[in-house]
Amino acid sequence: MLLLASFAFAAPASAQRIKDMGQFQGLRANQLTGYGIVVGLAGTGDDSLDYSTLGMKGAISRFGLTLPPGLNPALKNAAAVMVTAELPPFAKPGQRLDVTVSAIGKAKSLRGGTLVLAPLYGADGQIYAMVQGNLVIGGLGVDAADGSKLTVNVPSSGRIANGATVERAVDTGFATGDWLTFNLHQFDATNAKRVADAINAAIPGSASMIDGASIAIRAVGNGDERMRLMSQIENLGVERADPPAKVIVNARTGTVVINGAVRVGTAAVTQGKMTVSIKESPMVVQPAPFSRGQTAVEESSDIEVTEEARPVYLMKPSASLAELVDAINRLGVAPGDLVAILEALSQAGALTAELVII
Repeated sequence: MLLLASFAFAAPASAQRIKDMGQFQGLRANQLTGYGIVVGLAGTGDDSLDYSTLGMKGAISRFGLTLPPGLNPALKNAAAVMVTAELPPFAKPGQRLDVTVSAIGKAKSLRGGTLVLAPLYGADGQIYAMVQGNLVIGGLGVDAADGSKLTVNVPSSGRIANGATVERAVDTGFATGDWLTFNLHQFDATNAKRVADAINAAIPGSASMIDGASIAIRAVGNGDERMRLMSQIENLGVERADPPAKVIVNARTGTVVINGAVRVGTAAVTQGKMTVSIKESPMVVQPAPFSRGQTAVEESSDIEVTEEARPVYLMKPSASLAELVDAINRLGVAPGDLVAILEALSQAGALTAELVII
């Protein structure tokens, strides 16, 4: 009986965990942004940026210092920056966050700089974290005396590991309400049904489909019980449905991606290649002696057209991805020609897939 029970609760070999197919609603990161001043630069900061000057005056005023009217500090060793970070769900006051610091003005490099204490704001205008620390720069910029420059990566942007401290927690509403909502990463009614069925098999009568991307799950009790319920649901195995047939074409790079659900109907495909070469052979013509003529250049052009003979390849009905790849390899086409063939197959109704051009 124990052996049969182990087989009954075993997930299929090709099953995926529910946690890999989506996430619970409300458990998301929140973006934080802020403005700050980086000091301690070796002459690579802003020249005379107005908001850098204002920011520096504001930083100095925190310590009770006031610059004389009309005096602007030289800011070659300072730069105005934007600071960004992500506040993860359930982040508590006192926890640390990584931040990204990027120059706003003409600062050439932030290497060796220190970010002065600055607040990070959420979309609601409230302060959720404070940040300060030394920057780590992955780029390098060097200027020579003759005006030549060398730049490696982006020296005007860097990171501060654990540079921000959380000051305010975000209320996710997790502990309130009678329902939890699980959202799939991609809309698929079949996957939504299978997720709901898997949850109901483990916890009878607890899940129902809202639509093809969301499943409502009945939740009762306090935070501990809800977290245990979420942990149980996330680790359930579900056999994922086959994705819709798609051919993704990147028109800028010529990259073509074809998924395994693509099928090709009966079609004859050929691809020709014509090469036109023009060879210019100008000749210099000299006048006859004592004819008072002038030396002239006589144009001579040789035009040659070469067309390769390419066989016609017959696609079998309902050809699979492997057969389609084999046909493409036999034709020996370049990525640009492959895009044209796929578009023609789609127009001819022989390509049972959605052609997406990005």
